[in-house]
Amino acid sequence: MSVRITGIGLVSAIGLNCQANLLSLRTGKAGIAPLRNLSDREGLLVGEVKLRNEELVSRLNVTDHISRTSLLGLMAAREAWNDMPHHSSLKAGIISSTSVGGMDRSEIFYRDYLNQGNPDYGLLLTHDSGNTTERIAAALGITGYINTLSTACSSGVNAMMLGARLLQQGKLDRVLVGGVDALTRFTINGFRSLMIYDEAWCRPFDETRTGLNLGEGAGFLLLENEKSIAISGNKTLCYVNGYANAADAYHQTASSPDGKGATLAIEQAISRSGLGKDQISYINAHGTGTKNNDLSESVALKNIFGDNVPKFSSTKPFTGHTLAAAGAIEAVFSVLSIQHNLIYPNLNFQTPIEETGLIPVTE
Repeated sequence: MSVRITGIGLVSAIGLNCQANLLSLRTGKAGIAPLRNLSDREGLLVGEVKLRNEELVSRLNVTDHISRTSLLGLMAAREAWNDMPHHSSLKAGIISSTSVGGMDRSEIFYRDYLNQGNPDYGLLLTHDSGNTTERIAAALGITGYINTLSTACSSGVNAMMLGARLLQQGKLDRVLVGGVDALTRFTINGFRSLMIYDEAWCRPFDETRTGLNLGEGAGFLLLENEKSIAISGNKTLCYVNGYANAADAYHQTASSPDGKGATLAIEQAISRSGLGKDQISYINAHGTGTKNNDLSESVALKNIFGDNVPKFSSTKPFTGHTLAAAGAIEAVFSVLSIQHNLIYPNLNFQTPIEETGLIPVTE
């Protein structure tokens, strides 16, 4: 049973929908800029969505307490779902993912609690990671299956994998999958405490890389089986044929330098897909810009492909690292890459990593 991608939705630092993101990728227009929305962190380089909460609320026509995470998620989810009507014979679901949920609103609550002693307790209603998923489900009328994943940077692709499995097992006919995260003080301070935040513009796969720039955004994909396609009439954009995840159990916040986890995941995904390694023409890499990740990922690529590593690049210098949304946003980028026959440039690259010598695509 094939799993088809029939809808995509996207909001990031380089655009408020798929077409705007595609235009930025085509023209090399990055979204990394000084932070605006968290006043005590002004000047820090981030991949910030270029709308304030008030503007998002107005666009989405919501009135009650809502987190920035939910606002970004709703925008991308609506684009992917595209007002598709429900059908009584089809089982529909949603699997959304996030790393910090509504922490952006919780931070306001605790600030007011500590400073004034009279906070708005309604803000805490948005804190739970599942709140965004439930809001999107309610807005789109999805009631059959509602689930939230939180597995750090792998969250978005784990949502895709679970959705694909549920379709292949006949438990669902269509499922909206993806991830969303908003910038928060919690995540910014956390990554800075790990000393992997680059105060300059990030440089994935470059020997001089010193860390990441955080970003925010949301990516969603609509997956359907043949039964759903026959009723919806939606055009198939791509297929989800190969996928896998693996854990190297090396360190709580770092990948193994020998690329073990990534190697296992890539090998199993290629095996499941039925493709040969020589049939892969482009890899949209995780490429965070940290010393550890980019070395580990480069080693994994060499482990798999030897001296014939396909063309690859990281799009994080465009968007920043969007945490739980990263895999979903970059899956949408990959769909657009296939649709438009594009390989995206790895911005800011100059010098190969000494240990591997790999050179990403820069134009």
